Amino acid sequence: MKLEIYDNSDFNRGAPRWKRGLWVIVRGVFFQNPCPWGSAFRSALLRAFGAKIGKKVGIGSNVNISFPWRLVVGDHVWMGDDVGILSLAQVTIESNVCVARRSFLCTGSHDVRREDFKTKVAPILIRTGSWIAIGSLILPGVTIGEGAVVSAGSVVLKDVPANCLVRGNPATVVHEISRGPECAKAYRVSRVCDKSLSPSPDPAAVVEGSPHITKDGR
Repeated sequence: MKLEIYDNSDFNRGAPRWKRGLWVIVRGVFFQNPCPWGSAFRSALLRAFGAKIGKKVGIGSNVNISFPWRLVVGDHVWMGDDVGILSLAQVTIESNVCVARRSFLCTGSHDVRREDFKTKVAPILIRTGSWIAIGSLILPGVTIGEGAVVSAGSVVLKDVPANCLVRGNPATVVHEISRGPECAKAYRVSRVCDKSLSPSPDPAAVVEGSPHITKDGR
């Protein structure tokens, strides 16, 4: 590649320069700092800049959203501390989704086949009831299926089926998720009986203050 010929002048940022500049200031003061500004206040600011934000959305400290006018968030969504959303293209997070701290939703990349390192973008869609666990990376064009779980630290390159747990780099399907009280009871028994699994008898993992959510989404 030859970065000296890189030209991004044709990229549509979706808003005039004054609006983008004002957002940089607002983001720095009210989002990208440890001050405990309320989630309702932060949601109102995002709406003022063109985002579509549902009700009861939790937004942690140091959340970095590039272009709020390309963000759609449903109801009862959690975005943990240090979450990054590079919204060069549309990012849609449906209702009842947890995006845990230090996760990154990235809609932008570059075309490595071109010498000018041309920017390319694609939207991200996270369906209802899914969980993006701590430190995960979701790459351009990915859809996370309804009820799916992305395990901590995973790198997701392609679509995740509904009600499946994926893990790794690149993320691959580990198993389908079965939910309900009987399924959870059977899982706890299997963890005790199977000595090849982790020695910890308790698979619960606290994500954004919710100890009732288990590591694999059960």
